[in-house]
Amino acid sequence: MDWQAFLLTIRLAVLVAAILVLIGLPIAYWITYSRWRWKFLVEAIVALPIVLPPTVLGFYVLVALGPHSPIGRWWEALTGHTLAFTFQGLVIGSLLYSLPFAVQPFAASFAAVDPKLIAASATLGASKLRTFFRVILPLSASGLVTGVALSFAHTMGEFGVVLMVGGNIPGVTRTVSIDIYDQVQASNYASANQTALVLLTISFVVLSAVYALNRRVWTVWPWR
Repeated sequence: MDWQAFLLTIRLAVLVAAILVLIGLPIAYWITYSRWRWKFLVEAIVALPIVLPPTVLGFYVLVALGPHSPIGRWWEALTGHTLAFTFQGLVIGSLLYSLPFAVQPFAASFAAVDPKLIAASATLGASKLRTFFRVILPLSASGLVTGVALSFAHTMGEFGVVLMVGGNIPGVTRTVSIDIYDQVQASNYASANQTALVLLTISFVVLSAVYALNRRVWTVWPWR
């Protein structure tokens, strides 16, 4: 097993999951509570990576980060290299690809909060920000756990986007999924199976932890 690729993938998944909490919570809050009549367009854009082929998304991200795009030229002037085929480029591509897996559970948990509690908080003089942190967020813990876990697991296993945006550079952009592909191409099925079993185990553990936490910790609180 390529441990360098494994550690890089873990680093990528942790970073993406953490950033998606910061990005996803405001987006999910706006989607849940906004009364803008056209907000379904924003919902469709957020959910687009679920149905869009990864190679299509990866291609457009690659073009957007390339040397001929404004973002690519700005980054090259700042750092001396483009974002394409770098770890930073992988992070950007992974954020876009895993965004709905964080935002949708967040939004669903926000929508499940009793509006009467939010109204009571406002009646007591609490600001929207204070209401969010003291009422909405604690009551949405199950959705937060689900969103973080799904975005982490989804990033761990992604292939098409990371290959298009990052290529296959050992120690820089080569992830576990790409390593499995390389091993299969080389007919090294034993090594591919070993790595695939590690990903399968991680995915199973993450999903099991999500279901266990949602059932025992957040829905039956305090413990009896």
